[in-house]
Amino acid sequence: MNTTTRNDSISRSRRVERLVRGQPTSDGAGVKLTRVLTQPLQQRLDPFLMLDAFGSDSAGDYIGGFPDHPHRGFETVTVMKAGRMRHHDSVGNTGLLEPGSVQWMTAGRGIIHSEMPEQEEGRMAGFQLWVNLAAKDKMQPPAYRDVPPAGVPVFALDDGATLRVIAGSTHGVTGAVTRPTTEPLVLDITLPPGTAIEVPVPAGHNAFAYAYGGGTLLVGDAADTSPVASEHMAILANEAAADGVRFAAPADATVASQVLFVAGRPLREPIAQYGPFVMNNVREIQQAVADYQRGVLAT
Repeated sequence: MNTTTRNDSISRSRRVERLVRGQPTSDGAGVKLTRVLTQPLQQRLDPFLMLDAFGSDSAGDYIGGFPDHPHRGFETVTVMKAGRMRHHDSVGNTGLLEPGSVQWMTAGRGIIHSEMPEQEEGRMAGFQLWVNLAAKDKMQPPAYRDVPPAGVPVFALDDGATLRVIAGSTHGVTGAVTRPTTEPLVLDITLPPGTAIEVPVPAGHNAFAYAYGGGTLLVGDAADTSPVASEHMAILANEAAADGVRFAAPADATVASQVLFVAGRPLREPIAQYGPFVMNNVREIQQAVADYQRGVLAT
């Protein structure tokens, strides 16, 4: 981990527009998770389509895993915090997701993959984010990248705040992944009590912050902050005068504040989703379903 004295300053922080509490659900073969970014929020948080948070010490909540299932038209980003999952796909890729690792998969025109636990006890925790692809890119060949823990840049500020730069660039550090068009910025931030960090964000980008780990997150300028309780997502307002966001941890907190921060350039294109397929219109969705049924989605 690198240490830096640089804390990129901003002139005005974004404010919290709305707080969202995730919805408990299950997916795959009965894996219990919390769906934080749901379909009704897709246009507001364009280009991001979904955010799931999962975390359990009970093997019964995750042991079924995610057997073979298809995708078309977007990218999946899996951030592992605890536990081990094995990836296999129709392109021939295989990889191990372990604590601190990241998987970035571009479904493109079609891929079938599985994510299965490689443990029968202990904690399994992490996030999965779906990032939309522009219409011009939806039918590109699928791609897959495993990023081991050491491949995710980590740096600390002098006051003890730490950042893992999963995607994009901030504070002079380029993340493990950079993507064109949507320009996603994905940061995993830990703030010990009494610390703060300012993150520049283009005014036109949509952004949200998901607080987790049990600590309360403070969002906004020092004189006007909004508390965000753990396991809540703060949708951040788009204001021309705001050039970034300020995060802080209460000085009297007993645990660190942790936040998954996500921002990106909106596509401003129609979104049509049917389960694991995300296209631009109903006709394209029908084609995806037909291709899958005929066994040619991932060929």
